[in-house]
Amino acid sequence: MIKALIYFVVGTLISFFLRRFTGEPAEFLVELYVASAFGIGWGLAYFVDHPEWPLPKKMGISFIGIIVLVAIGLIFFNFETALPSIIKFSTVFVAYYMIASFRESKSLRY
Repeated sequence: MIKALIYFVVGTLISFFLRRFTGEPAEFLVELYVASAFGIGWGLAYFVDHPEWPLPKKMGISFIGIIVLVAIGLIFFNFETALPSIIKFSTVFVAYYMIASFRESKSLRY
């Protein structure tokens, strides 16, 4: 759990600074929200990376992450801000498992 939180924080910081310095300027909170989608995606992917867990459990937890992102995005921002964060979350989540699929253990955790 601690490592998953570290992945979340590091992923959020890297995404935030890359977006802040290379992208078009946006409101600070919007940039932080979109960057946190990257961090949440990476942290949750690591968190559910247990080979013994069934796929429905992993997908359920990732779906809860998407719901939380959408809820926060719709409460504090608008739909146009919430949608890219879902795409970023999903892309990072899939990329994590694609990278893990090249390993014999099919996991980046072990």
